[in-house]
Amino acid sequence: MVESFGEALRKLRQGRGLSLDKLAQKISYSKSYLSKIENGMSAPTADIAKRCDSALETGGALVTMIVSAKPEVPKPRPEAANGDEGSDDEVWVMVMDTEGTSGFHRLPRRQVLAGLGIAVGYALTGGAWSAADPTTIAGLHSAFDQYRKLGTTSRPGIVLPQVVAHVHTVRSLAGGPVAPEVRNELLVHASRAAEYAGWMSQEAGDDRAAAWWTAKAVDFAASGGDLHLGVYALVRQAELALYQQDSLATVELAVRAQTDPSVGSRILGLAARCEAQGHALAGAPDDYLRALERARVLLSEGTSLPASRPVFGSASVVDEVALAEGWSLYDLGRPADAAEVLDRELPRIAAEARRARARFGARHALAHAGSGEIEHACSLTRGVLEDAAHVDSATVRIDLRQLSRTLARWHNHPAVRELLPELGRALRVVRVPPA
Repeated sequence: MVESFGEALRKLRQGRGLSLDKLAQKISYSKSYLSKIENGMSAPTADIAKRCDSALETGGALVTMIVSAKPEVPKPRPEAANGDEGSDDEVWVMVMDTEGTSGFHRLPRRQVLAGLGIAVGYALTGGAWSAADPTTIAGLHSAFDQYRKLGTTSRPGIVLPQVVAHVHTVRSLAGGPVAPEVRNELLVHASRAAEYAGWMSQEAGDDRAAAWWTAKAVDFAASGGDLHLGVYALVRQAELALYQQDSLATVELAVRAQTDPSVGSRILGLAARCEAQGHALAGAPDDYLRALERARVLLSEGTSLPASRPVFGSASVVDEVALAEGWSLYDLGRPADAAEVLDRELPRIAAEARRARARFGARHALAHAGSGEIEHACSLTRGVLEDAAHVDSATVRIDLRQLSRTLARWHNHPAVRELLPELGRALRVVRVPPA
C-alpha cells in the first residue's frame, strides 16, 4: 500500500522528535489543521508541504509527494501564442476607453481599410518615412529610456500604447532608405522595445500578447543580426511560466537559455536566476542553491551589451540575486528567512521604482504574514497597496491574492479585519482583454 502524505508527515515528524504542537509553531499553522492532514481529513497544500520540508529538513520529500499525486494537466506554453499571427499584412491597434483601460489587437489590413477597425491610438505596419541616421537612433534610445522610466511608476495601460507606437515607428524607419548598418541598429532597437511591450502586456494580465511581442522581438533582432535576444526570449518565457506557477516549464526554459555561452554573462545570469526561482517553486533546495550561486557569479560580471543599448532585465533594482533569494526562500517554505532577506533589500529599491517596490513589497508582506507576524505584515501591506495602485500589475496581484488568503487565517485579528476589505478592493481590477 502506498504511504499517504499524512502518514509520511507523521513518520518524519516523529523521527525528528517533534510534537504536533511544536511543528505547528515552526510552520505558523494551527495544530488542529496539521492533525487533520496527518489523519487524512484535510488535503495538504504545496505551501504546507514546503514548510514541513523546511522545518523537518527532508530535502523536498513532501513536496515531491504533492507533485507526483497531481494529474498531468497539459498547459499551453508561451511559444504556442506565436503561431503565424505575425503576418506583415496586418494592422496593430491600441484601443483605449474613457476610463483608461486599453487593449492591444492585431487586425487584417483589409478589415481596417474597409472601415471595420476604427480605434484610438493605431499604428499601421507600413508607410513612408524619411531617412534615419545615428542622431535619429540616439533620439529613439532616449525616448525609449523615458518609456521604461514611466513603466516603473505607471499603469501598463498608460505605457503600452506609447511603446507599441514606438516599435512601429522604429520598424518603419528600418524599412526606409537607410544604410545597412543603420537598418540593423534600428531593428535591434525595435527588438528591445518589442520585448518591453511584452513585459508591459504581462503586467496588464495578457500573457498571450506578452508571448506574441516576445516572438516579434526575436524576429526583429534576428533581422538586425543580433541573436542574443532569441536566447533572452527563453528567459522571458521562463518568467511567464514562473508566474503561472509552472515550475517544470520555468526550469526547462531557463536551462535552455544557458546552453550558449556566447550570449554573455548578463543573459546567462538572468537565466540562472530564473532557474533558481523555478527550483524553489518546485521545492528543490539543493538545485535552487546551485542555480542561485551561478546567477550571483554571472550577474556580478555585468553586461556584454554596448552602453547605447537598453539593458536586458530590470534596470530599477540594485541586486537582482538578493531579491530573488528573498522571493525564493518563501517558495521553499522558509518565510522567516525570506522576511530577513527582504527586510534588508527592500530599502535599497528607489522610492520612484514603484513597480519593483510593489512586486517585492508584496512578497515581503507575505513572508512576514507566513512567519506569523500579522501586525507587521498588515502594516507592510498598506505601503504595498499604495504602490500597487499606481502600477496596476497583474503579476503583483498574484502575491496579493496569496497574501489575502494567508491573512484570512487570522480573520479575527483587529488589523486583519481592518485590512482585508481594502485588500479585496485592490484585487478587483478589470483586466486588459486578450489580443
